[in-house]
Order: sequence, then C-alpha cells, then structure tokens
Amino acid sequence: MRWLGSGSVAVGKVGYAAACLASAVVLVTAGYAHNVVGYVNDISDGASTGNSPSVGQMNILVMGLESRTNFEGQYLTAQQLTETHSGKEANVQTTGSQDTDTLILIHIFAAGQKAVGFSIPRDDVVNYPNATYDGLTEGKIDAAYAYAYDQYVADNYGRMSNNALYLGANAAGQLFEVQTVESVTGVHIDHFVESNIIGFYSLAKQFGGIEVCIKPAAAQGGFAAGANLTDYDPFTGDNNSGFDAYQDGYNAKKSGAQYLHLSPAQSLAYVRARDTLPGVDIGRTARQQSALDYVIYALKHENYFSDVTKLPDLLSGASQYLIADKNFNLLEFATDMKAFSGKNLAFTTLPAAPVNNVTVPGYPQPQDVNYIDVPSIQREVNDAFYGTAATTTPPSSVTVDVYNGSGQPGLAGEVSEAFATLGYKTGTAKDASAQTQPVTDDTQVFYGTGAELTAQSVANEMGTMATPLSSLPAGHVAVLLGSTVTALPPGLLTYGATTVSAQDYASAAAADGLSTASTQSVSAAVLGARASTASSAGKSAPKPSKTPGGGDDAVTVAPNAKYGIPCVY
Repeated sequence: MRWLGSGSVAVGKVGYAAACLASAVVLVTAGYAHNVVGYVNDISDGASTGNSPSVGQMNILVMGLESRTNFEGQYLTAQQLTETHSGKEANVQTTGSQDTDTLILIHIFAAGQKAVGFSIPRDDVVNYPNATYDGLTEGKIDAAYAYAYDQYVADNYGRMSNNALYLGANAAGQLFEVQTVESVTGVHIDHFVESNIIGFYSLAKQFGGIEVCIKPAAAQGGFAAGANLTDYDPFTGDNNSGFDAYQDGYNAKKSGAQYLHLSPAQSLAYVRARDTLPGVDIGRTARQQSALDYVIYALKHENYFSDVTKLPDLLSGASQYLIADKNFNLLEFATDMKAFSGKNLAFTTLPAAPVNNVTVPGYPQPQDVNYIDVPSIQREVNDAFYGTAATTTPPSSVTVDVYNGSGQPGLAGEVSEAFATLGYKTGTAKDASAQTQPVTDDTQVFYGTGAELTAQSVANEMGTMATPLSSLPAGHVAVLLGSTVTALPPGLLTYGATTVSAQDYASAAAADGLSTASTQSVSAAVLGARASTASSAGKSAPKPSKTPGGGDDAVTVAPNAKYGIPCVY
C-alpha cells in the first residue's frame, strides 16, 4: 500500500494561480501581443470538467499541489528545491506527494460584480465518491488527487511517452479531486485552476517578495507564546518550512502586530508553515488568504495591468507550474476579473473539528485530521453562493431510482435511504441489470424531463455530472452506481466518512469549543473571527515606509492598515 506524505511539508500556491487568472484581464483591455495570448492558452491544458461557460456565474476550485514535479513529471532542480526549502535533490523522488494541500472554492456572482471563497482544510476526512485505490474508500480530502494520479501512472506506465503519462495522471487527479469536493460541498464545480510547489515562489520573485501583517499567538498546545513567528517545532527542533519572521525584520522588543516585507523564499515559507499556528491547517488557510489579498493588491498597484513589459515575464513558462481545465477560456473570463479586487472578494474557512492521532487508511502512522458536518457545510456553501432563493426543484417532487453496478451487496438500498433522508422521493433500488445503461467504473446520474436541476444536485452529492436520458419517466433521476464504488460518497454521509460516528464528531467538536447545534466555524472558535478581506485591498494604500527586511523600522500596526491585508498569526 502506498505511503502518503505525513503532511509535515505543505505549500500555499493559491496566490500564483489567482494572479495568473487576474492577469488575463489585460489581454482584453490592453490588446497584448500574440505570444502572451499563447502563454495563457498553454495554461488551459488540464482535464475537462464539462462545457460550463467562462463568463457569468460560476464556481472555480483553486488547487495547490504539494508535488516536487512539474505537470510533465520532471523533478524540481536542486536550485529550485533549495529556493523553496522543499528537500534535497538526492531525496526528491521520495519527498512530498501529489496531495492538494491548498483547496479554495470560489464562486463568481453573475456579471462578475463580486466573489466569495471558502478554504477547505486539507485534513478533512471523507469517503471518496467513486473509485478506490488499493481497496481504500476513505481518507483525507487532499489525498483524492494523489490516489487517482498514482493509479493512472500504475495503469499506464510504459504505454505512452512520459509527457503524456504525467499530463494524464494529473488530469485523473484533477477530476477526482473536483468530484470529491463537489460531493462534500454539494455544488457543481465549473472550472479549476491549479499550481504546483514552485508557482508561488516564482510569483514572489516577480514581485520582489510580498507584504504581510503578522501577530504573535498566545501560548497553546505545548507551544510558547509567539511560536508562530517561526516554524521551529519544539519537539523535533526542525524548521519545517524555513519560516522565521525575525529574519525579515520582526522586532521582538516592540512585539504585537507588525508589517513585514518578506523575501521570495520567506514568502513561500510564510504560506507553508502550519505546525506552530493556532488551528494548524486552519491557521495556515488564514495566511494563504492574506497572501492572496496582497497579490491582488500588487497586481493592480504595481502596474501589471498597464505595463506591457511585466505581464509576459509573469506568464512566460507558467504552464510548467500552472494549469486550468481545458474548457476554461481565460480570455473570456477576463471580463469578469473585477470580481477579484479585494473589495469584492470575501474569504472564510469551512467548519471542521480537529482531532489528533487518528488511524487513517493508507497512512503508516496516526494522523491529525478534521471531522466535518456535511449538511452544515452544504448549507453554508449554498447560502453563500446562491442565497436563500431555491435553485433546484424541491426534492420531494423528484423520484430518485438507484441501481447497483458495484459488487457491494445492499449499496443501492443504502444510497436510496440516504436520498430519502435528504427529502427526495424514494424510487427503485435494484441491481444494475434492471435498467438499460451500461455500467462504468464511476457512478452515473441520468434524468428525465423536468428533473434537470434536481439531477445536478443529486450528481453533486455523488461527485459526478448529470446526463439527460429520454427513456426515463418525467420527474425521475436514475443513479447508476459504478463498478468500483463500494461505499456511500461523503455527500450522503452526515460526517463525511463511514468510520466517523456522531459521537466521534460530537467529542471532537466539544473539545474544540464548537457547538454541535450550530454551524459556527471551528476556525472562528480557534482563531477568532477573521476580518473580511472585502475591506480595502482595492483602495489606494501607502507605499512601505521601510526597505525589505526592515529590522527596527518595522512598526506595530492595526489590522487592515495597509494593502487591505488582515493581520494573522
């Protein structure tokens, strides 16, 4: 059985992905040269997620990959490994994994007037919606990509060129991660953008580093007060990411919240650090969101949207480190890029209850994980994305028929009961031989006349797409379970995974101060309510009053005083 990385090294690449998305707007407004258009087109080389439009209302999944390779399977160079504090060349083949350590789901509202995003903690425990790997049906949400990637490589190694092999493996990972996130959140993902480990570092070099506001955390969990200002683990003595705020001018005598200009290497380390942060992964998502706030500010105020010499440098070679789905037309999407100004983009983190030392299938030792309440997550995401207006036909008006194409006895009945619990009208629960469509590896969802909207909701729960089928009666949705499916997908499980019980979740929630009677985010309970990024990132802000690594010139400041970025741990 494959050993997934233990999670001690992780990367925040969301800033680079969003930055390259944002830069596409210039192609429309400034008429850039053909070679820049080519750079952008090269990025759209990932898996196909369907025929969703690239303008108007849409959902985009931003993924940051831990991999020490580019999308063609080539390992990072010794210099790149050193620059990113990502291990040694001699160990590169056994360092890291294809895990998506950054997952941010962004909704663009109609006409691109604003956007809202949810960070998804990478350690959330879920069932996987369709296939299995080495018999595994359950694991961390960030590992879905790695399982599908590794399976593709194992199945196709030696049968094609390395370039095609690894592009195909990444496409398999992209689709499986998208399906898993759809199943957990209950919403369809139209497009994705993904960056790997070198991407954020490349962006930080282009900007000459980034600005952050950092404040010391209180003593917690065996860590001394202010432990978050470095990434030194007091138990091992290792600095896992290389982050050290004192190297870039944090003034210990002044203490408190301070703005720092981080070097490119420290910029990457800042968004990678996790072990010394309150909330661990939840704390890291706050840093990633803060870094994205600055990236958006810098793109606008450092003239990337008006200086014809800057954008080619940003995009040249980006296809090695950045990829989007094949159907995402970035040139069309550029018309909606005003949604990514700081004043129109708000972030939060999906609720999760952290728990330590849990045995997770596929890992050689106990893990730190998060338990989740799927119905609460789906309500929170749907409310934020679509408001209170109903976007689907009421479930009780649609009949869901379930057919078992897997070898798991009784699974059709379990799926049917789960949909009944959600309010759908119970239909047939039979073996696949009772219907006309061929069984495939993955689950399929079909719908008859008048059931299209509800069918997509059903498909989202299953982590797949809905397809019309004229032979189905009006108002019916048919779920055909795939041959590899052996367990309920996370969207049909209250706590996301078969092995997580109500008592497991309740105990973890109580330990973390989360009321099980509300949808309060654990991130708020652990970190305090985060200031909305929809504050002042799009407004004029003063230039730094200090030079990079400003030492004693670094001053104590109030949150959101510069660049619209919040002060975080």
